[in-house]
Amino acid sequence: MNSAKLQSYLRSYVIRYNNPAFIEGDPISVPHRFQSLQDREITGFWTAMLSWGQRKTIINKAIELFELMDNAPYDFIVNHEEKDRLRFAEFKHRTFQYTDTLYFLEFLQQYYRRHDSLEEAFVRHIRREDPQIKDALTGFHTSFFSLESAPQRTRKHVATPVRGSTCKRLNMFLRWMVRSDSAGVDFGMWKKIHPAWLMIPLDVHVERTARQLGMLTVKSRNWSTVEEITRFCREIFPLDPAVCDYALFGLSIQKNLGQPCEGLP
Repeated sequence: MNSAKLQSYLRSYVIRYNNPAFIEGDPISVPHRFQSLQDREITGFWTAMLSWGQRKTIINKAIELFELMDNAPYDFIVNHEEKDRLRFAEFKHRTFQYTDTLYFLEFLQQYYRRHDSLEEAFVRHIRREDPQIKDALTGFHTSFFSLESAPQRTRKHVATPVRGSTCKRLNMFLRWMVRSDSAGVDFGMWKKIHPAWLMIPLDVHVERTARQLGMLTVKSRNWSTVEEITRFCREIFPLDPAVCDYALFGLSIQKNLGQPCEGLP
């Protein structure tokens, strides 16, 4: 597939999937249940961190989690007492266990008692002279696990590029909070991070599709893979490379369901 045809192909699939119909079956539907900035940040971040496995299960577990917060996550996070954490004892999702929930509650409570928005936890690490989301992710990971009570086991639930991770879930969360367009899927509530800085949320399915389209040359799947695929998408969507995630994700879903992908070589 030549370059011009591939660009047209990807743009057509962006249009197909970047629309309100995408929301219902995707984890982003969970923060869409809320209205305030803080509620969407908390539910978006936590839902993204739980996002591995079947999407239906992810959504159901996230809904269960925020029901334990009386569907008022920001108010609960800021004002709950230690005894209120007992209600989460039975909550778990795959390897995310009670110990991890307790630490997330502790960090978020301490953070939101001092800050108005989770955006600052990312943007404070970005260099103005050379803005890189990699720096934001690395710095956020360090800050998130800066409390003395941070369990070693919980570190696997929040990725960092330093360990070579693709940081798929964090990049997805940033896409949710930063991107903004008329489609209304992503929220665009954060204004200090430019959409042009965002990276593609890369998982094994998106990677496989990208390789089939000739968008990747590196053999491994790590942070360098994310950088290469994002550079490719940035050539097509220079101010909004993460929008290409809709095309790649949608194509991967169609193939997983055995549905034909029109024009795919």
